[in-house]
Amino acid sequence: MNLLSKVLDLRAANEKIISSNIANAETPGYSPSRFEFEQELRQAVNRNGFSLATSHPSHIPNRVAGLDSIAGKVTKSPDKTGIGDKNGVNVDEEMISLSENEIMYETAAQILKKKMTLLGYIVQGGQ
Repeated sequence: MNLLSKVLDLRAANEKIISSNIANAETPGYSPSRFEFEQELRQAVNRNGFSLATSHPSHIPNRVAGLDSIAGKVTKSPDKTGIGDKNGVNVDEEMISLSENEIMYETAAQILKKKMTLLGYIVQGGQ
């Protein structure tokens, strides 16, 4: 659940960056930003795998080690075409990125919701 929560946070931050790019599509000289976090997240999961942590001798949850250190990186992409007002925003590409990010966010939210529902079911003794 910690991994899904982190994914939701990172996807929300990515949505802000993409929305900012779209909002500045008409701003002369604006360089669009990119929020890169997926590779860092993938490396954290693959490198550290899942570590076991205990809060009680009979409780052993799985969690990804080092998940809190993943913050992503914002990069700027200046316009290199040399034509027009030097605004590098391609609204079509940004809308595709926004849609993809939205789908990934909703997927993570639905998986987290199902996990929480299953946890509630277990806590109630399966009733």
